[in-house]
Amino acid sequence: MVASHQAQRKELARGGSLSFVGSAFSAGMGFVLTVIVSRLMGAEGAGLFFQVTGIFAMVLAFAKFGMDSTSIYLIPRVKVDDAPKVFSAAVACVGTALGVSVLLTAVMEVLSPFIWAEENGVLRDAVRAVMLLVPFGAVMLTVTAILRSLGSVREYVLISNIALPLLRPIFVVIAILGAGSIAVVSVAWAVPFVLLSVVAGGLVMQHIKVLEGAVLGPRLPSWQRWFEVWRFATPRTVSAGLEQALAWLPVLMIGWLLSDQAAGVYGGAARFIQAGLLVDAALRVVVSPKFSALLHRKQNEQVCELYTTASIWLVLLASPAYVLLGIFSPVFLGLFGEEFVPGALSLSILALGMAVTFMAGNIHSLLIMSGRSGWAAANKAIVLVICVVGNLVLIPAFGLPGAALVWMVCQVLDALLAAVEVRVFLGISMQPLEVLRPLAVVLAAFGLPACAVLVLWGNTLMSLCVTGGGGVVVFFVLCWKLREELQLDGLLATLHAQQNR
Repeated sequence: MVASHQAQRKELARGGSLSFVGSAFSAGMGFVLTVIVSRLMGAEGAGLFFQVTGIFAMVLAFAKFGMDSTSIYLIPRVKVDDAPKVFSAAVACVGTALGVSVLLTAVMEVLSPFIWAEENGVLRDAVRAVMLLVPFGAVMLTVTAILRSLGSVREYVLISNIALPLLRPIFVVIAILGAGSIAVVSVAWAVPFVLLSVVAGGLVMQHIKVLEGAVLGPRLPSWQRWFEVWRFATPRTVSAGLEQALAWLPVLMIGWLLSDQAAGVYGGAARFIQAGLLVDAALRVVVSPKFSALLHRKQNEQVCELYTTASIWLVLLASPAYVLLGIFSPVFLGLFGEEFVPGALSLSILALGMAVTFMAGNIHSLLIMSGRSGWAAANKAIVLVICVVGNLVLIPAFGLPGAALVWMVCQVLDALLAAVEVRVFLGISMQPLEVLRPLAVVLAAFGLPACAVLVLWGNTLMSLCVTGGGGVVVFFVLCWKLREELQLDGLLATLHAQQNR
């Protein structure tokens, strides 16, 4: 069993390392995009852009009808039970995403003039323009999820984490310099979905042909398969839509209750938090299909071991970014321009909330891959109500920090609810010591030195560089000393093997 755990850690490290590189690149390009929009369009223009892309993200979350998560849940199980039926299962997922997204796009085109009145004409026109690309986004997300579930992490990373974030800034810069309108810039941001959905579809077909071999399975899904897909996806759709609403509603409500400029400032702060999610995204790409396959085989002990290892690595590798973001928030926001610096306190609160939430690990993926997507949706519904009510009360009273505080409470509560449900349904729970140990390493390497440097030199770019540079050295020393306790053996073995190739 020990050998099995070691092999599982090495496999997690191998896939996670590749996914981490892709996620890091994606986060970097996302930051570049935010700098471009903020510098070239100002806080008010950035606020409008963030609102449009936020609306797109929320609509897309419902339009894909949970087919990305459904693919990751379903395809590995079909692959284990009856590989020739993978094609028909993929058809069910892609067909559902396409049909629902086209229908929802038509609904949004009809309702947009009624939702946004004449005084919000710029926002309305931009939303109507970008909605036309929602079906392409739904198909691309579904097809790339199928790539993940078939075990092709490399191709998934190249499309979703390299090509998509690389093309966006290029198209957006061309749009800003060429036209400059919010509608054109927003469409340029979404155009890569069109190109990459075609590329991803071709790759999936190649993998399915290899998987089927000489034995061709059914081309069309059975009614039982359609029902299975829709049954799993319906609560997941609600959950994913509510999840995007939790991410973007604060920006929209700030634009409504305060101003577009305030929405731009908060959106800039939120961009840093999203960029810091790269470790979580990298691990989730690898562990979600494995959770599904292991749970399907009822190998709960290996699920628990995988969840524990991934949680330790998530806290260890993701927390340094949030420690630095929380302490040096004025420096980070100053990169967008001086008009963004007033959002520093909000960024510090957001960073604290994310660091605390990560202590639960990939708990949401584990809950969903166990087939309890309905419970995940219920959690999101509860949290969304708190989000709306809290923002209505705290944004007028406290401004941007109020919105950040509500977001932090919502994220922590969502993770706690999922953790309780996973413990009840699966008997899997995280021992506090397992995540407190890597957190202590991060605080010793970055937190305490940052506070000392802050007192000596103030909140400056130089202070950030000194803290980051020195912290990295201390961090690696502590990781080496505590490599067994931090379960880094699989990661180190993988890196050593790659170095010797």
